Amino acid sequence: MQDLWRLSAIDLAALVRSKKVSAKEAVAAALARLDAVNPKINAVVDHRSDDVLKEASRVDAAIARGEDAGPLAGVPVTVKVNIDQEGFATTNGLKLQAGAIAKSNSPVIDNLRKAGAVILGRTNCPAFSYRWFTTNLIHGDTKNPRDPGVTPGGSSGGAGAAVAAGIGHIAHGTDIAGSIRYPAYACGVHGLRPTVGRIAAFNAALPERTIGPQISAVSGPLARTIADLRIALAAMSSKDVRDPWWVPAPLEGPPVQKRAALCLNPDGLDPVPEVKAAVADAGKRLARAGWTVEEISNTPPLREAADWQTKLWLGDGYEAQLEAAEKEGDPGALACLRGNRANVFPFDQAAFSKALTRRELCGALDAGLRRTAVSGQSGSQGWRLLCSRVARTIAADRYSLHGVAWSNRLNRTGRKDSCRRSGRLRPLPRGSLPCRRRSDRGGRRAAIADRSGELEYDVVRQLKRKCAPSP
Repeated sequence: MQDLWRLSAIDLAALVRSKKVSAKEAVAAALARLDAVNPKINAVVDHRSDDVLKEASRVDAAIARGEDAGPLAGVPVTVKVNIDQEGFATTNGLKLQAGAIAKSNSPVIDNLRKAGAVILGRTNCPAFSYRWFTTNLIHGDTKNPRDPGVTPGGSSGGAGAAVAAGIGHIAHGTDIAGSIRYPAYACGVHGLRPTVGRIAAFNAALPERTIGPQISAVSGPLARTIADLRIALAAMSSKDVRDPWWVPAPLEGPPVQKRAALCLNPDGLDPVPEVKAAVADAGKRLARAGWTVEEISNTPPLREAADWQTKLWLGDGYEAQLEAAEKEGDPGALACLRGNRANVFPFDQAAFSKALTRRELCGALDAGLRRTAVSGQSGSQGWRLLCSRVARTIAADRYSLHGVAWSNRLNRTGRKDSCRRSGRLRPLPRGSLPCRRRSDRGGRRAAIADRSGELEYDVVRQLKRKCAPSP
């Protein structure tokens, strides 16, 4: 039999489930590969072999009992150092966070293990996950296994390098502006950036993120085959109540015609000839595979969307990010923030909140997004229902620049200590869930209590005014 680390995740899991290979054997092969190649590329920066082997033994024990070990039974998987794994530091490439030891797992870790995967180790990223290369002052440089003189990409460069080198069959990465896609390209593997809400995210070890990363950062898989991406996405995207952004969207929709638009000069960006040739070649390959490929002269505008993404990512909370980067002293992070200052600071709150009209609030509510209950004024107004995403956006727009994390899920929706007192809402413990009341009759309140933070009551009044019916 060929080296186990060379197999696809699907093939390896089939062997483990059929007892032709044990999970412990699969993990032992992965650990041996890690020991052989990781010292040269520094893709995995933290792992504990004994714990990994114990985890594999639990998979074998479940199979021996006749239990379903899951679609990723015994498959070694790496995870990025910016998500919580119990007992490990969630460093995100920072010395400042070397002591941020997680007491619980992120949803991605739990979902992968439910699918039978074994967490092999934690992969490197640049400081704050900011850059297109992977280096930092705590874990050092990650090299591209195909060419050490070429970047492995960023920010999930450790993930791309690991899976390309055969350290694990699937790698977890995160992506705001290409942090899965670029390492996959740089390392010659496949990467998938899912839509926000597809894969649940929650790091109890760290403060909540500002609104920009919340509406743009996602977790996703990297792998050596498309089939492995598909099975990894299915495993990662299971439900987890700790993330109010998660939605139960189906993984597969109805059959559609295979059509693609091809543009060699999108939005007048004038790519270099090599890129144009590669895109044209991809179109020809799709056509040979049965797709209808239509070349178009231009795309919808891209620059404005890219500018706003940068503003939301770096501009919201810019001063706090810059202060942290200066404390860390990481040259890459400082170059990123200082180089973008003129583009993102000061943050244009008025332009950002311009879209938050009553019509769009009600439209979001009508769309059936997750809702939150907001206490109405005394008298006949009673309770009003608002879209929690919009509530979070307004709260963040007004307060996150000053370092205030997100709101509770507003008055009387959580445990008793979230109730309003003296015009303010006291914060709930991070990650707490709403209480059940007798009046709920076994149901749940419309909202899940937020993970941290405090929302001033005048924002609640602002929300109610926005959703108040027209006279």
